[in-house]
Amino acid sequence: MRRSALFLGITRGTVERKLPFLAKRCRKLNDRELNKLKGRIFNLQIDDLITKENSKLKPLSVSIAVDEDRRLILEAEVSEIPAFGHLAKLAVKKYGKRKDEHFEGLTRLFQRIGPVVSSEVLVKSDEHQAYPGFISGYLPKAKHMTFPSERGCVVGQGELKKVKFDPLFIVNHTCAVMRANINRLIRKTWCTTKDPSRLKDHLDVFIYFYNQTLLRKALTPL
Repeated sequence: MRRSALFLGITRGTVERKLPFLAKRCRKLNDRELNKLKGRIFNLQIDDLITKENSKLKPLSVSIAVDEDRRLILEAEVSEIPAFGHLAKLAVKKYGKRKDEHFEGLTRLFQRIGPVVSSEVLVKSDEHQAYPGFISGYLPKAKHMTFPSERGCVVGQGELKKVKFDPLFIVNHTCAVMRANINRLIRKTWCTTKDPSRLKDHLDVFIYFYNQTLLRKALTPL
């Protein structure tokens, strides 16, 4: 936001006020474009991108749904999750017990895409334990294929995988593009999210730009 203010010759406060306004408009435009594809999305890939709220001890999960055939980002939802792995105990000690809102985030995601995709859509994902329940609940006729998580390679911010053939390449590539274009999602950056709702706003603006500009003008690397 500071860099945007510098380039535009305005104050950072102006950018802060304009972001929610712009995001609201982009959400309406994204909804309009998505409704045009109602019933015509037959192959879906879903995944979660992990980022942070100011600190690695306060992680956020960005749940993403991508149309495999058109490469369109259908929706992205942000949810707070507790720290995991070797940071879990330190996070509880420093910040206390953190809410796990991943269930709510996935609920919003599937409520949004459920009425739009084909009733017999093929859904591809990794082996995340939460996905089967949501898919069977919101897309009862869908076929669900799962693939084991693979180790990330150096390029693509770790989102692209170190395998010859990645069955989840479309969603992983999309996550890599998001990390490259949204500064707060880069793994090693000074720009971090202070408010998860602002990250959601930023994502909705990017989704419109990605779907309507980068994909249409073939500006994304393959």
